[in-house]
Amino acid sequence: MDEEIQSLIKRMSDPNEKEAFYFADKLGKKLDETGKNAVIELVKGDNWEVSYLACRALSQSPYNEESLDAIFEAITDKKNRAHQGAFVQILEEFDLSLRFVDIFRVFLFGNFKAQSLAKMYLDEVEFDMTPRTLRKAEKHWNHYLHNPEDEGSLQLKKLEVEPILEEIRELFTED
Repeated sequence: MDEEIQSLIKRMSDPNEKEAFYFADKLGKKLDETGKNAVIELVKGDNWEVSYLACRALSQSPYNEESLDAIFEAITDKKNRAHQGAFVQILEEFDLSLRFVDIFRVFLFGNFKAQSLAKMYLDEVEFDMTPRTLRKAEKHWNHYLHNPEDEGSLQLKKLEVEPILEEIRELFTED
C-alpha cells in the first residue's frame, strides 16, 4: 500500500487528531485498490468513529459503489445500533439508485434517526426498480409484519409502507 495512503489512514484514525475529517476526505481522493480494501476493513472495525470516517473517505473515492455493501453491514451491525443515524447520514454522499432494498430495510429495522433518514432517501432518491426489487422489499416487509420491534408503531409503519409498495406494484402493472 502506498506510503501516503498509510499515513492518511493513520492520521484519520488517530483519536487525538482534530482534523480527522480533512484527512478522511483527502484519503478518499487518493485511494487505490489496496488502500480501498484497508479502508473497508476499518468500516467493519470496532471503533464506530473510525468506521464512520472510513465511510466518509470511501464516499470521496472512485470505489463509491463497491464500498456500499460494507457500509450497509456497518449500519445493520448491532454494535453500531446507537450510531446508526451517523452511518445512514453519510449515505447522502453515495449513489443509492440501486440500493432501494437496503434503504427500505433500514427504514423498517433501524433506530429512530436511521429510520427518519431512510424515509427521506426513499422519498427523494430516484431508484432503479425491477420486479425482483419489489419481491425483496415485500419479503422484508412481511418479515417486519411478523416480527415488529414495537407493536404500537406497526399501524403507523403500515400507513407509510403500504403506499410505497403499492406505487411500485403499479409501475409493473402499467407495462
